[in-house]
Amino acid sequence: MKRIEAIIQPHRLDGVKRALESIGTGGMTVCDVRGHGRQKGHTEIYRGLEYEVDVLPKVRLEVIVPDVRLDETVATLVKAARTGQIGDGKVFIETVEDAIRIRNGEVGEAALS
Repeated sequence: MKRIEAIIQPHRLDGVKRALESIGTGGMTVCDVRGHGRQKGHTEIYRGLEYEVDVLPKVRLEVIVPDVRLDETVATLVKAARTGQIGDGKVFIETVEDAIRIRNGEVGEAALS
């Protein structure tokens, strides 16, 4: 099994979620996060004062998939999240040793669906 962690633009979340659901990947965890990479933030004016916003809002999406579904899931996620602009985000992939569904004790890939 693989854990896919994607940091994406917040306004792309609904499209990414729909795209993943369309290929049968329904279970995911979503967190609002803040950060910066090459985007480096921007300057804003609030009540007449200028200040630097150096961490921007992003969304962290986590999905666990069987090894055989990895390529399809990553390709679908990247296609749905991409705008072609700086700040589109990153995808990280890690191996997952095991999974256990707490409710009934299912283990391994059976716990994912």
